[in-house]
Amino acid sequence: MADSASESDSSSIDGGPIMMPPSPITREQLQKRIESLQQQNRVLKVELDTYKLKVKALQEENRSLRQASVIIQAKAEQEEEYISNTLLKKIQALKKEKETLAHHYEQEEECLTNDLSRKLTQLRQEKCKLEQTLEQEQECLVNKLMRKIEKLEAETLAKQSNLEQLRREKVELENTLEQEQEALVNRLWKRMDKLEAEKRMLQIKLDQPVSDPASPRDMNNGDTASNLSSHIQTLRGEVSRLRVQLQHAEREHTEKMERYVKEERHVREENLRLQRKLQLEVERREALCRHLSESESSLEMEEERHYNEMASGGNISNINRSRTESSPGPYNPSPVSSRPLSPGALNSTRETTTGRCYACGSSYSNVFLAGSSSPPAPLAGRQRNSERFIKPAIPPPYGYSQMLNFILSMVEKIMLLLLQRNFLLVATENYFNLIFFIM
Repeated sequence: MADSASESDSSSIDGGPIMMPPSPITREQLQKRIESLQQQNRVLKVELDTYKLKVKALQEENRSLRQASVIIQAKAEQEEEYISNTLLKKIQALKKEKETLAHHYEQEEECLTNDLSRKLTQLRQEKCKLEQTLEQEQECLVNKLMRKIEKLEAETLAKQSNLEQLRREKVELENTLEQEQEALVNRLWKRMDKLEAEKRMLQIKLDQPVSDPASPRDMNNGDTASNLSSHIQTLRGEVSRLRVQLQHAEREHTEKMERYVKEERHVREENLRLQRKLQLEVERREALCRHLSESESSLEMEEERHYNEMASGGNISNINRSRTESSPGPYNPSPVSSRPLSPGALNSTRETTTGRCYACGSSYSNVFLAGSSSPPAPLAGRQRNSERFIKPAIPPPYGYSQMLNFILSMVEKIMLLLLQRNFLLVATENYFNLIFFIM
């Protein structure tokens, strides 16, 4: 810029019109201006060099940055490729592991199904065995309980009879003691009256004057006086002895009465305790009999319902068979048709027979079908077996669905029996503890 300015100045000077030579003052000013312009030109050149250096540095930096960006992009692509490869490997490994796990799961499922089927068969066998043992144990427990209850009733009756006998003896002893006391008191009063009369007679004789001459009668009176005094002494000794005996008898009577009162109190307390225990046992036995009668009635109702279902199914199958048969053939009686038919066979009505438990006295109802050929069990046998579970008789199967329903009902009954067995075990354990406490 300084060069252009100087050139413009020189051109203007050279190409301009010829003027008058400048004065020395203007020449000096122009010289100074030229020097200043040259100095500015040098400064501007230095600045230009510095700017060129900065541009080169910036270009080099830009080039290095581009190279770095290219390197970073290549590294990023390599890392992405590496990550994608590793992820693919992991996905393949997971797929293989999934296949192996599915295979193991299938094998374990097969093993579990086999184990469960084997355990199910084992449980069914154990269920049958437990049912048999349960019936035996229940029968034994009921027999033992009945024997213990009868023994306790006999003991309570014996204790009550002993208590009544002790009361009668106590009353008799009190009566005899009162009679003896009255006899002793009457005898003592008679003797006291006699002694008082003799004492008054002696006092009268002693109060008589002594101035009369002595006579053989007086001598005899003196002898009688000495005899009377000795008799009085003996009577006094006898009175003191009788008083001592009376005190001793009264003491013995009071001791006996206290002992009898203590014995009576002890017997009453024992009787109350035994009555409470007997009442508890009676209540527990009534609850047990009630529960057993309810379970027995429910089992009988279930059996009756299944029998009705099977009987109705057998009758329907017989009717359908008779309708579909076109040619006569040999008659094969079924288990249901072999039974004698009654007018109430198709519309079966229920009849109830009420019985009473011989142990607790609670009444129960026995429900049976009027049209069924099997009559109800006798009352005595029902009373004897009222405290044991009755296993329902298995009727003959008639079809697959009926058999399945029957098996389900039997499973429900077995579960009910197991629950009742737990209840019986708890009740019998409490009862045995109470019996041991009483004994």
